[in-house]
Amino acid sequence: MPTRATSATPNTSSGPHIPAPATGPEGHAQPGPGWREPWLLAVALFVGYAIVSVGRYRHLGQRSWDLGIFEQVVRAYAHLQAPIADLKGPGFNILGDHFSPVTVLLAPLYRVFPSPVTLLVAQAALFALSAVPVARAAARLLGRGRGLAIGVAYGLSWGLQQAVDFDFHEICFAVPLIAFSLEALLARRWRGALLWAIPLVLVKEDLGMTVAAVAVVVALRARHDSARAARYAMGVAVFGVVAVAVTLLLVIPSFNSAGTYDYWNKVSESGGGGPFDGLDTKLRTVGWLLIPTTGLLAIRSPLLLIALPTVGWRFASSYEQYWGTDWHYSAVLMPIVTLALVDALDTARHSTRAWLRSYVEHLPAAVAAASVALTTSLPLAALTESEIYRKPARVTAVERLLAQVPDDASVEANIAPISRLTSRCRVFWISDTRGIDPDFIALDNSRKRYSDVEAYARDLHPDARYIVTGTAYGVVLLERQAAG
Repeated sequence: MPTRATSATPNTSSGPHIPAPATGPEGHAQPGPGWREPWLLAVALFVGYAIVSVGRYRHLGQRSWDLGIFEQVVRAYAHLQAPIADLKGPGFNILGDHFSPVTVLLAPLYRVFPSPVTLLVAQAALFALSAVPVARAAARLLGRGRGLAIGVAYGLSWGLQQAVDFDFHEICFAVPLIAFSLEALLARRWRGALLWAIPLVLVKEDLGMTVAAVAVVVALRARHDSARAARYAMGVAVFGVVAVAVTLLLVIPSFNSAGTYDYWNKVSESGGGGPFDGLDTKLRTVGWLLIPTTGLLAIRSPLLLIALPTVGWRFASSYEQYWGTDWHYSAVLMPIVTLALVDALDTARHSTRAWLRSYVEHLPAAVAAASVALTTSLPLAALTESEIYRKPARVTAVERLLAQVPDDASVEANIAPISRLTSRCRVFWISDTRGIDPDFIALDNSRKRYSDVEAYARDLHPDARYIVTGTAYGVVLLERQAAG
C-alpha cells in the first residue's frame, strides 16, 4: 500500500533544515527508545488531574448538579437498575435527557467503591489516557523530543483543564476514543481509525456527527490507497448521521416523559441575531482553539474538519454557555486540534519555504511553553497551592451534619449537599419533587438567599411540616415531622 513519504525533501533554499525522524518499515517516523514517555506523561497527568478534581470535591467546590446526576445513574447501573436520575425529576430516566449508555462501564468500579470520587478519578484516568495516542502519534511523525513537547502541550491544554475542573461529564469517554482514532488515521490504519470512532455514538447523541466527520477524512485520505477502505469509511459516515437522527428523533423521546428531546429549545430559541449572537465570544473561542494550542498551523490539516460538528452545534445554539471556553465543552476538541497540528507539522516540514520550515522547527516547543505559561491561570495551577491538599474544617462540619441523614432516606437538596448524599440516599433537586414530601431538606443557605428556611420549606410542601435539626457553615438540614 503506498504511503506518504516521510523523508525530508532536499533543502535547496536557505534556512534551517529539519531532519526527518527515523522511519520504520512503513515509512513513518518511529518513537524509538522513547516509547515509554507517553505513558509516563499520562501517569503524571493523571495524578495532577485527580488532585485537582478530587481537591475541588473535598472543598465542596461543585459548580453544578452534574456530578450528583451521574452518580445516581452509575449507582443505578451498578445495582442492575434502570438509569434513573431523580435530580432531573422523580423517576426520570437519563436516557431521555442525553444518550450516554457508555457510563455503564463505570458500574463495576462504582459497585466496589461507591463514591462520587470514583467518577472523578475515572474521569482523570480517561483524560490522562488520551495523552498517550497524542504523544505517540507526534513522536512517530516528528521525533521523540517534538512528540513529547506536543504531548505536554496537549495534556496541559486549557480545554482539558477546564473539563477536569468541572466535576464529571460523560465526554471523558469521548476524548480518548477520538485521540486513538486520529492516531490510527495519521498512521494510515483506516480500519483502526473507524473502529475507534464508532463507539462515540454511545457517548453522547451529537457525537455521531463527529464519527461521520472522522469517516469522511478517512475516505479522503484512503481514496488513492484503498478504494475499499474509502467505501467502508463512507458507510461509517452514513452510519454516524443515521445514528444521530435515530437517537434524537426516536431513542431519546421514547425515554423522555414529554416524548421529545429537551435540548431542541437551546437551538430554536434565538436571541435575534442567529449565528451572530455572541459573535465576540465565539471568535475568542476560535482564537483560543487555534492560537495557543496550534499556532494557527492546524488550519493546514484536513483533520481540523473533524472539529466542525461540535463547534457548529455550539455556535448555532442560543445557550451562551456553549459559546465560550468554560466548563467541559471544549475537551473533545483538544485531541482534534492537537493532532491536526501534528499532521500539519509533518507536512510543512517538507516545505520549500524557509520561513515555514523554521516555524515548524520551533512550534512544538512554543505550544508546549504556551500551555505551561497558561497553566499559571488555569485549574492545574492549584497543584502549587497547599490549600488543595487540605480538607477545610467547614467541609468536615458540613459532612458531619449531613451524616445525620440515614441511608436510603429521601432528601431534597441544592448543589453543595448533593455530592455527599447521592451515594446512599434518594436525592431530589430543590423545588422539583413533583408532589413528593421528602424525609429531609438539605439547603446551602451560605449566601442568605432564604431569610426563613422553615417558611421556604412550607412553601415547597404545604402539607408537610419541616423543622431545622442542624446547621453548619450556612448549610441547613431540615427534617419532616410526623403528622399529628
